[in-house]
Amino acid sequence: MTNTEAAITDIAKRIKDDGVEFIYAMYVEMHGKACAKLVPVNALEGLMTDGAGFAGFASGPMGQDPSSPDMLAIPDPASYTQLPWQPNVAAMQCDPTVLGEPWPYAPRVILRKALAQLAERNLVLKTGVEAEYSLVVLNDDGSISVADERDVGDLPCYDAKGLTRMLPHLTEVSHNMNAMGWGNYANDHEDANGQFEQNWQYADALTTADRLVLFRLMIHTMAERDGRYATFMPKPFTNKTGNGLHAHLSLWSADTDEPLFVGGDNPETTDSKGLGLSELAYQFAGGLIQHAPALVAVACPIVNSYKRMGVGAPDSGATWAPAYAAFGGNNRTQMIRVPEPDRLEVRLGDGAANPYLMFAAMLACGLDGVDNNMDPGEVNTSNLFAATPEEVAARGIETLPPTLLHAAENLKTNKVLAEGLGMTPTGPYSHYFAEQKKKEFMAHHHQVTTGEIRKYLTLF
Repeated sequence: MTNTEAAITDIAKRIKDDGVEFIYAMYVEMHGKACAKLVPVNALEGLMTDGAGFAGFASGPMGQDPSSPDMLAIPDPASYTQLPWQPNVAAMQCDPTVLGEPWPYAPRVILRKALAQLAERNLVLKTGVEAEYSLVVLNDDGSISVADERDVGDLPCYDAKGLTRMLPHLTEVSHNMNAMGWGNYANDHEDANGQFEQNWQYADALTTADRLVLFRLMIHTMAERDGRYATFMPKPFTNKTGNGLHAHLSLWSADTDEPLFVGGDNPETTDSKGLGLSELAYQFAGGLIQHAPALVAVACPIVNSYKRMGVGAPDSGATWAPAYAAFGGNNRTQMIRVPEPDRLEVRLGDGAANPYLMFAAMLACGLDGVDNNMDPGEVNTSNLFAATPEEVAARGIETLPPTLLHAAENLKTNKVLAEGLGMTPTGPYSHYFAEQKKKEFMAHHHQVTTGEIRKYLTLF
């Protein structure tokens, strides 16, 4: 029996046991939008053998145009997941191919290739994410408001009353995560009015990315059924905390499953900065710091992302978005935090990030730090948000780019990310990504906004 035949047999049994009628054959395009075809289970063999056909250009930036051959999305059997919120459906994440070859513009293909190269070093990347989102309603004038009209406190973070009012939603999402085997361990009201975060156990990077794609789909579905909207938009409200996507990263040995970011027994030789980390972890952090001005284009990939970043608190509480490429211990004012001596918390990403691309980019930057013995700098223990830009610059800490255009231009010239995100028929994927994002910025920049009219209409 071939591997494909064995996979079909295994999936067919699971489908029967689960009572599933349809399969979502899923992939994401550059922006992270979930795309799918609904495949009846009687067509399983064809799906597993030949894949699901898509006109790739129609879904988003996938390196195709109307003259391009079909993109065939091949399901990954390991990703099979019954959807508890619609139990007659199961999802399988797919690796798109074109003319029989993995398609280098497909984000999941990019991450899979990066992880395969990592495995050649006998290493595994394990990740966890903190996915924040806001529950809102759409007003008649096109604006949005917090869905819970009672959620108006100045400091709503961890508010038990706000948590209780949304308990039906949070309960269902928690039950769904546990039914999928993710291990939900926390659910909380975040720092903005109407903002929530629900956490699940870490896993290998590909599994975590697959789960985040399903998590977003689930949250949108739950909100719609309740007459609300869910948004992972980085900054949906001018005066409220934005939606982040903090990523927890660690390297492990592939053969022994040993965590490699934990410092050894001799801190004089294995923990040069006193945070309980190994030199490997510090070098990995050094690479992330070194390439942060370009990495941010992938981790914060839309125009709205840069309205979340910066120094100072919004009206609804604190800011959690880094303004500087800094490294420290248990300190939330820099880009890399060390919450425990076993991992790095990279606080750069936001709710718009494509997890496949973000993990691949972070891995490339971190490995460059390892290969070149990079130092992440002095451990920052002070409140960077209280320091002036001049004080921060005097300490050798770089300020992150102010706009998507700046970040995209940095990405276009970064050789490490060009290699790490792989090549396409037209050049590095990072160049393709950067050009798409520059066009996105200019399209937004050329629009006249309500704010401009209010400010300038009669000023002169």
